[in-house]
Amino acid sequence: MTTITPPSYIVQSEEQYDKSYDPQVARRLFAFAKPYTGRLILSMFFMLGASAAAVAGPYFVKLAIDNGLTVHNYAALRWIVLAYLGAAVLQWIFIYFRVNIMAWVGQAVIYDVRLLLFNHLQELSLGFFSNYSVGRVITRVVNDVEVLRDFLTWAVLAITRDVFTLILIILAMLGMNLRLALITFSILPIMVLATIYFRRISRAAYRKVRAAISWVNSVLAENVNGVRVVQAFSRQKHNYEQFANYVNRYHLQRSVHAARIASFFGPTVDALGAIATMLVVWLGGAAVLGEQITAGVLVAFILYINRFFEPIRDLSRRFNDLQSTMAGGERILALLDSEIEVKDAPDAASLPPLRGDVCFENVSFHYADDPTLVLDGINLDVHAGETVALVGETGAGKTTLVKLLSRFHDPTEGRVLVDGFDLRTVTQQSLRSQMGIVLQDPFLFDGTVNENILFGRLDATEAEVVAAAQAVGAHEFVKRLRNGYQTSVEEGGVVLSVGQRQLISFARALLADPRILILDEATSSVDTQTGQIIQRALATLFKGRTSFVIAHRLSTITNADRIVVIEGGKVVEQGTHTELLELNGKYAELYRTGFQE
Repeated sequence: MTTITPPSYIVQSEEQYDKSYDPQVARRLFAFAKPYTGRLILSMFFMLGASAAAVAGPYFVKLAIDNGLTVHNYAALRWIVLAYLGAAVLQWIFIYFRVNIMAWVGQAVIYDVRLLLFNHLQELSLGFFSNYSVGRVITRVVNDVEVLRDFLTWAVLAITRDVFTLILIILAMLGMNLRLALITFSILPIMVLATIYFRRISRAAYRKVRAAISWVNSVLAENVNGVRVVQAFSRQKHNYEQFANYVNRYHLQRSVHAARIASFFGPTVDALGAIATMLVVWLGGAAVLGEQITAGVLVAFILYINRFFEPIRDLSRRFNDLQSTMAGGERILALLDSEIEVKDAPDAASLPPLRGDVCFENVSFHYADDPTLVLDGINLDVHAGETVALVGETGAGKTTLVKLLSRFHDPTEGRVLVDGFDLRTVTQQSLRSQMGIVLQDPFLFDGTVNENILFGRLDATEAEVVAAAQAVGAHEFVKRLRNGYQTSVEEGGVVLSVGQRQLISFARALLADPRILILDEATSSVDTQTGQIIQRALATLFKGRTSFVIAHRLSTITNADRIVVIEGGKVVEQGTHTELLELNGKYAELYRTGFQE
């Protein structure tokens, strides 16, 4: 079978799982479980009790043989058997309560951490999402939190249980017979070497399995998302062969290799246990025959040997869990530590009801990771109720300008004022609650048409929803849907056309009744007929509002009170459509080459 190598970025991302123990990360992770310290202590008590009851079992067998069977004392045998049964019942009770408590704590930790992450993600600025893919964010909130839960609520207690069980078994064996105990422990150096070797090779093997799974998921997601393009170019057969012969086959190779390694360690532990048992039976049997020890001691030793290697094997597995937790925990903490670029000032005030005057005062801006100015010394005054069209070539800075107005970013220099208030001195909520934004690619949430229109104003009545839809020309097509306003649009509004989604987004903006309205290429993705409907709706939307329009449709631009031409991050022209054509400058050039319909 030919060896296959996945893309380097897949391997490198999976190598991040191999993190050694970091005390600082561990301390911060344990802080998530701090509110449940009482339950953790109670669970620890039940865990120790269950371990003690389990270790007591072989000792009761020794007593039953030596103090009951050997001396024909049936009364003692009866009480010892009842004690053994009592220990087993106690072990079951302790395990039952421990598992229930830790299951509750685990779910509570997941609940808390996901709430914390979700709230932080809602607060993060747009710059973060420009550099952080949605898939990576979801992985942090879903997969990494699960790893954290498993470690905090199961692995930590399991490690404590294994260590405690080992100590109890060692003490029991040493207390019964020092010579047989040392014979049993003589196998430990070989066991330690085998564990270290297995850990090293399994670590590399399972890293490659994770890389293989990531590659499978990546290719699968890419093909599902791009299925229309695949079918349009008849690439089904080629993509199938590529997936079968490379991606899926690599996963098969790595999984089989990891399974072979795993199949080595278990039998090795069993073989070492068999060797220890053989030595104890051989030497211990001779001691029994020589009446140096009792038969009960020999049987108890054999039972303890069977239990002695289980915690060692479990501890080796927990080491891999520890590595995954350190990596997952580090990613969770990195996400929580991501800086919120746009924050409300400590003394930020709430904006009163706005008139809608907007002033860009010597505004310059560049992104944090790029010193190139996107906006350079913008000065622009917009009066309340005025409709301003922003035009310019792609990358001129139009969208950045309205992002500053929405305070998705703060200016590098200068100020943005609304009704005389510097946006950095007011709360973001009081600003955005009085703004409406309609984007080029409207996003609808999984829910009904009615719920999506209500998104910006949850207290609106059904009549107000219908009135908003009628005002923007959406009512007619909504009525024709299977369940009217109660029709589910599915995630992203996939059951609707682009034009229909855009009309619903207009209705959503109108119902919110914003004082400042921003349309960012909101009419560029619709057909001519829908565009005409939207043009009629714009008059309703713009009435009494300060409006900023980024558009390429001539009809949208010419109806604006003022047209502002932006080039290279600067305002180079402004005026009405007629004035700018007479000026015969940049706007006239854009008009002749790009705007005419």
